[in-house]
Amino acid sequence: ETAGMTNREAAEIQISELDLLSSMFPYEEEFVVTDQLAVAELKQYVENESADTPSSKVQFTLNVKPEVSSASMVEFSMACALPFKYPTVLPEITVRSSLLSRSQLIHLNSDLKTYLMQNCSGEPCVLSAREWVKDHAAAYIDKELSGSSVTASNATQSEDIAFTRLWIYSHHIYNKQKRKNIIDWAKELSLSGFCMPGKPGVVCVEGLQSNCEEFWSRVRRLTWKRILIRHREDVSLEGGGHVEIEKQRKFSTLEEKCFDAHGARGNHMDLGQLYRFLEEKGCAGIFQMYFGVEGH
Repeated sequence: ETAGMTNREAAEIQISELDLLSSMFPYEEEFVVTDQLAVAELKQYVENESADTPSSKVQFTLNVKPEVSSASMVEFSMACALPFKYPTVLPEITVRSSLLSRSQLIHLNSDLKTYLMQNCSGEPCVLSAREWVKDHAAAYIDKELSGSSVTASNATQSEDIAFTRLWIYSHHIYNKQKRKNIIDWAKELSLSGFCMPGKPGVVCVEGLQSNCEEFWSRVRRLTWKRILIRHREDVSLEGGGHVEIEKQRKFSTLEEKCFDAHGARGNHMDLGQLYRFLEEKGCAGIFQMYFGVEGH
């Protein structure tokens, strides 16, 4: 028995997740359990104290149509197996598609695994894996086709040489793990800027457009009371090398800035200090977009 969750509790969670999937995806072409015996064993195990530990993993297939107009015909299938200890361990998921070459599939599956490792610990996560595949799988086809189709290669090129600065507003940022994610992800994606925790929470990131988009897609998946991009700046860079990117930056690294309001409850930030900091960086105009007032 694991300290956190008993095997029976894990089994119960698996069953309820399977029920949820079958109610969301009632058609076989979307969701099909490939090993009914394992499910029967699992149910028996949950309902009956003396039942043996199930001998095989629950296995099923989810089919996904990615969200992309040109790929409306494209199907991706996710072959899923739930280890007995799931959700305390990750599900085993393999994405397949006749549209992708072997190397594309390896790339896609390894990115999915990374996503699960970073985002899913101890919670049922088959649906979030499916969402991830739905949102991202089509990009792996484009990567493959970019040679043959002119439009795709142009699109990827222009994206590579755009510089973006995102100004993100959150109702509040207190959670230590989220603050760590923000800093770690920015570092991993070579983004600079700052994060002001507290209430409200302000995050600014700048760098390659594709990296900013990836950062935003990760951050908004975390649970927030409210989070949105308040303002975004995009600059298309001619030639777009590393040097051009560096020229555009207003911040050198990404750091957490705490403008403590003296005497306040410690979590309300001193907005006057934020205003002066932005002014110093040549971004004073942003203050008004966030707070709707002239700074002082």
